[in-house]
Amino acid sequence: MRTRPGAAYAEALIKRFGWSEMHLIGLRFAINVALATTIVWNLLQSIGDRNPIWAIASMVAASDPQPVEARRMFTCRLANVAVGSLAGLVFLVVGGAEDWILPLALGVTVLVSSYVVRIKTMWRQAPITAAVVIASAIDSNSAAIGVRQAVHKVAEVVFGCLVGVIVSLIMSRVWLIQPSAGDTGSPGGLR
Repeated sequence: MRTRPGAAYAEALIKRFGWSEMHLIGLRFAINVALATTIVWNLLQSIGDRNPIWAIASMVAASDPQPVEARRMFTCRLANVAVGSLAGLVFLVVGGAEDWILPLALGVTVLVSSYVVRIKTMWRQAPITAAVVIASAIDSNSAAIGVRQAVHKVAEVVFGCLVGVIVSLIMSRVWLIQPSAGDTGSPGGLR
């Protein structure tokens, strides 16, 4: 069986620096984040989004050097963003762009996320998204403007998550890191 170039490079780094598999995973994660940030930033800047911080933050949150974990984080984040978006919109339609709606909506969103959806990973994303939707409306003093701003921010979140998971999947194939027997090192214990 032929060794893939990425796997050979990983093995060379392990031998040269005495690193563990976890050291390489940490390095690959740093590269994933740098590549995905470049993609997100440049694409959104090219369409006129001058501050794509929501997309960047979401990309980092959904990225993981392990492809299975990246897919799981993407799915969990997406589900909770949907819950938060829907809850925020429902509260805006029912209560309008009023300050008192925010704490009530966030409390209800947490209950829905915790007891109905029950996807604990990234469950804080649901009330955060509801807050983005409602606070945008309150800040602009217009439910319509708030909804438009909120939809834009939620689209950034979804786009960032998607880029993060795609880059993680591609990098896991380009730079394959094979676990070695008995490898228990961690990136925090760099030598």
